[in-house]
Amino acid sequence: MLYRKIEKNGDELSVLGFGAMRLPTKNGRTDEKRATEQIRYAIDHGVNYIDTAIAYMNESLVGRVLNDGYREKVKLATKLPPWNVNKPEEMENTFKVQLDNFKTDYIDYYMLHGLNSSSWNKMLEFGALEFLTKIKAEGKILNAGFSFHGDKDTFKEIVDAYNWDFCMIQYNYLDEENQAGTEGLKYAASKGLGVIVMEPFRGGNLTRNIPAEIEELWNQSEIKRTPPEWALRWVLNHPEVTCVISGMNEEEHIKENLRIADESLPHSLTTEELELIGKVKDKYRELMKTGCTGCHYCMPCPAGVDIPRCFELYDTANTFGNKRYGQLQYAIGLGIINKGYASQCIKCGKCLEHCPQELPITELLDDVSNDMENILTKILPPVFKFYLSFDRMMTNRKANKK
Repeated sequence: MLYRKIEKNGDELSVLGFGAMRLPTKNGRTDEKRATEQIRYAIDHGVNYIDTAIAYMNESLVGRVLNDGYREKVKLATKLPPWNVNKPEEMENTFKVQLDNFKTDYIDYYMLHGLNSSSWNKMLEFGALEFLTKIKAEGKILNAGFSFHGDKDTFKEIVDAYNWDFCMIQYNYLDEENQAGTEGLKYAASKGLGVIVMEPFRGGNLTRNIPAEIEELWNQSEIKRTPPEWALRWVLNHPEVTCVISGMNEEEHIKENLRIADESLPHSLTTEELELIGKVKDKYRELMKTGCTGCHYCMPCPAGVDIPRCFELYDTANTFGNKRYGQLQYAIGLGIINKGYASQCIKCGKCLEHCPQELPITELLDDVSNDMENILTKILPPVFKFYLSFDRMMTNRKANKK
């Protein structure tokens, strides 16, 4: 296993981290026996960074996996969900429950979860930075960070606002410009932050249902690699990346990723290989319906539409052959967390003035609305909001009993 050092704290993290968001299931429930075997296998083979979140509803399971001496072998990472905190004191309550979930006295890497412009402002209002400083001074967390799903300007603002130890961004060869992107990656690294990368396979879309046009391009390479290997090697080719999180739930995937992680040094891809990946990226963009690169120049929208996210989910659903899952992500992500459905567009045309691709954004938003908005977008938000309220109530009750 290769390791990379974080300038801020001197920690050496395995270049491959284990993401516990998508653990194996059996009969509709997490298969704890298999998940335990998988995570411990990865740790036994050099992985020393385990990532989860209270929102994944498996912190207690991960805590049990790390029994028998495994807790001491890893850096444990988890997250505070801004969407489920409505009062400043609920940050303390949530954290107290998280420590109990893991049956540990401290968290190695603790993040504000999934920040964007609105959730960042909410966290500032609630004193989240002061809260992080407090629990770090108490030794309850060792490193403070944030995960991110917003625009580049907000990302830089957050990086500059606090003495962070690390951050987590979505990054893959299709998302060089999307969200924080390459610019954000280099900016965070220049400040000495460790950069953890999530979604190197874009939710698995870069590894399955590969279009014939993409397969033809991959076959042009003299060295034959699987799509997951190309994607993972591309991310690790960047020296600014500290660790890549993979949500591995198949034994063969774990073994393959471990092998790749043993070989993927910075700048190890040749010029020809990088050009080939560039061709694959361009072909994927051609196959997508909107042509949006996620640059965010169209934002903010006066009507509150999250235009880049609408296009990203729409393109993903229609390019990678998993429309139902894409519609589910659309309903939850844009109906609850960001509140920016395409149907909210009022046709003011301001976005059209700023799009460098000169896309017919308002027309495309109609396409998104017609294709992605259905019964799920009506039913899921109120149901999920009820669940969040119930979950928040139970978290507070549990915290107050301690």
